[in-house]
Amino acid sequence: MIKVLWTKPAFQDLHSIKDYIAKDSVYYSERFTANIIMATERLSQFPRSGRMVPEIGEENTREIIYGSYRIMYQIRQEAIYITQVTHGKRNLE
Repeated sequence: MIKVLWTKPAFQDLHSIKDYIAKDSVYYSERFTANIIMATERLSQFPRSGRMVPEIGEENTREIIYGSYRIMYQIRQEAIYITQVTHGKRNLE
C-alpha cells in the first residue's frame, strides 16, 4: 500500500470548508471532514480510481469527487499527495 499525504494547502482547504459548514452545524462539519479523509485513504489501495483532472490532463494528476467537492491528488512513486479540495463550481487555481 502506498501512503496518502496531505499537502499544507489541501489541509487548509479542508479546514476552511469545515469551518464554513460548522457555522450551521458542528456535527455535520466533523462528519464531512471524516468522510473526506476516509475517501482519500481508499486511494492507498486504488490510486488510479480517480479520473484525470480535465483542466490539467496529466496522467498522474487526478481527482475524486465527494458530494460537491473535488479532491485533487498527484500520484508519485513514494506517495499520493492530496493537493487541493475545492467546491466543484469554483475554478481551479
